[in-house]
Amino acid sequence: MADQYTTDVAIIGAGPVGLFAVFELGMLKLSSVLLDALGEVGGQCAALYPEKPIYDIPAHPAIEAAALIDQLERQIAPFAPTRLLGRLVQTLSGEPGGFVLTTDAGDTIHAKAVVIAAGAGAFGPNRPPLSGLPAYEATGAVRYYVRRREDLRGKRVVIAGGGDSAVDWALALKDIAQVAVVHRRPKFRAAPESAAQLDAAAARGEVEMVIPYQLHALHGDDGHLVEVEVATLQGDTKRLPADVLLPFFGLSMDLGPIAGWGLERVQHHVRIDPATCQTSVPGVFAIGDVVTYPGKLKLILQGFSEAAVAAHTIFGVVHPDQALHFEYSTSKGVPA
Repeated sequence: MADQYTTDVAIIGAGPVGLFAVFELGMLKLSSVLLDALGEVGGQCAALYPEKPIYDIPAHPAIEAAALIDQLERQIAPFAPTRLLGRLVQTLSGEPGGFVLTTDAGDTIHAKAVVIAAGAGAFGPNRPPLSGLPAYEATGAVRYYVRRREDLRGKRVVIAGGGDSAVDWALALKDIAQVAVVHRRPKFRAAPESAAQLDAAAARGEVEMVIPYQLHALHGDDGHLVEVEVATLQGDTKRLPADVLLPFFGLSMDLGPIAGWGLERVQHHVRIDPATCQTSVPGVFAIGDVVTYPGKLKLILQGFSEAAVAAHTIFGVVHPDQALHFEYSTSKGVPA
């Protein structure tokens, strides 16, 4: 028999912003159910870069992504949200005060409001078009995420890409691995300070810069990588000794079934009213990287702010006959 759940708010997405939404709702004594297609909370922070430091979380000069998730878990613990992990939300029906959601596991959730905190949606890496790639992926010779920095100690690592992930991991690995960075042009799309640090590391001989080249082929046996072949646009090639290839070409974003719910969208993002964080469907709200509006920044801290805005608006959906009197957490504490 399928499981049935009743809650004030269904939160789709258990990344950092979805977790903080539990806290903001809980502070208003609103219950929540957390749903996520991944088998653990934390979203990209847990699945893609748990050891990567984040520098723009207030009061934390630097905090690793996994540690941030751990702190958010401690923060929401008093509210004990129901967690439905490893489940994909498939359908949404109903209206404010009476929504019904179903999952691919057969669950049915009855909620008065819905918050979409789906980040990049059902995300996956953009894979390079290289022959024999699956065999190298299967052995871990080609990987798109670094779960543990120590796993690459002493390895010959080729990093391909020109964005933040490529530059950040080159800097993070240069002291424990032999690192070569492949990019098609000298200019990187990463944060200017990080790009400057990479240039300085290259000047000191700590990182090999392979520019302007692109990935061309992989060489090895039975999924065990020996060399990465790169090529210029003119067809000149060279081979780089390698144990591991890290291609950082971004994530493919797929909203999945959410895309069919009638929400006004701009490409792969959901348009919201930033004053309320409500979507074009009344009673359905969206926060974090999945949303767009004028002035939107894809920062965790802005997602945290959106969670607070959405929660205060949702109070009126759940309790239409009650006025919400704003109180600071320093005054009221954490509700039991």
